[in-house]
Amino acid sequence: MVASNPKSAVYAFSDGAALGNPGPGGYGVVLKYRNVVKELSGGYRYTTNNRMELLGAIVALEALKRPCQVVLTTDSRYVVDGISEGWAERWRANGWRRGKRGMALNPDLWQRLLDAVVQHDVTFQWIKGHSGHYENERCDDLANQAARGENLPLDGGYERVSRGSRRD
Repeated sequence: MVASNPKSAVYAFSDGAALGNPGPGGYGVVLKYRNVVKELSGGYRYTTNNRMELLGAIVALEALKRPCQVVLTTDSRYVVDGISEGWAERWRANGWRRGKRGMALNPDLWQRLLDAVVQHDVTFQWIKGHSGHYENERCDDLANQAARGENLPLDGGYERVSRGSRRD
């Protein structure tokens, strides 16, 4: 999908990784606006792949200093469908319940993503991972490097939940 005004759009790419899932994790982001490219990454000592996929999208949008038209590309169906299919909005409206299937996972990050999305005009776009797409591959590299970092901080939203009692 192309932005309605491609010259003024920010193109954001994000990816997440977890080594062991759960395990050490990281996210990678590439932001492109005209001829400017900015890369962002970070990691956590114990987290999940889905949390890092969400955090990549969040960091991409939260890095923007003013409302923008954004095309956000990720290889995470979890992120794309969670927003595009309205799942996250429904979960939030239902007190983060997924109907009969129990509680939605990662409500802290879904809330942040929903808050970030309303600040911009965002189009979410899915791309197949590891398919040779330059920015997606770069995000993957950044996420994996971050996951292998030293002295990674606590992912409070995940580690608060008792280890081993959930898998996402």
